[in-house]
Amino acid sequence: MTADTGQGLAGRAQYQPMIRDMPQGERPRERLKAYGVSALNNTELLAILLRTGVRGESVVGMASRLLARFQGLEGLARANLSELCEMHGVSEAKASQVLAALELGRRMLSLSPQERPVVTSPQDVANLVAAEMGLLEQEHLRVVLLNTRNQVMGISEIYVGNVLSAVVRPAEVFRPAIRENHPSIIVVHNHPSGDPAPSRDDVAITKDLVEAGRLLDIELLDHIVVGKGNRFVSMKEKALGFG
Repeated sequence: MTADTGQGLAGRAQYQPMIRDMPQGERPRERLKAYGVSALNNTELLAILLRTGVRGESVVGMASRLLARFQGLEGLARANLSELCEMHGVSEAKASQVLAALELGRRMLSLSPQERPVVTSPQDVANLVAAEMGLLEQEHLRVVLLNTRNQVMGISEIYVGNVLSAVVRPAEVFRPAIRENHPSIIVVHNHPSGDPAPSRDDVAITKDLVEAGRLLDIELLDHIVVGKGNRFVSMKEKALGFG
């Protein structure tokens, strides 16, 4: 994966619209007011925490860059203050706000399991992962772990690199669910090309995983392919690999 030097990204950021140039209804704070906090994706939530961008880069662009650099919320939560402050435009104050919010989230989940996100549709999954996965330069395959009420209990990274049917092993995909005794999972992977249309390998992988899930008594609820621009395809909705 290409290293983030900050300067290259800052150079590309000049093409990103600033918050003030975005339509009123598309700004993160306005969307929160209009639709509620659960309607916002991870990039928008992080943008609200960061508050402001830098010259040539909107705060939404900065949030997307951070999530891509740390490979999602899980990686961001493992970062320390100095690692965040090394990122272009991230001050100690911004980094502290992000780390404090992530820690509050961890503590809330440990105290109130009922507050965990609930998956009722492919869009719910996309809201959790699509913004950052769509920016990744390599293919990543992740598993969303669910309980009996379809609450998200965790997201595990399984593969990084070329996600092909020849190398994806069902045992590795289902291992986190077996270890934690979760009854169902959703598989998500990204296409760095930006086109989320499932390939023949994606269909073959899905067929293998559906069959393995039946044998393990762990249901594969969906396989979602993520592209750029928050585009995604639900293979369950398209009846690809499920049958």
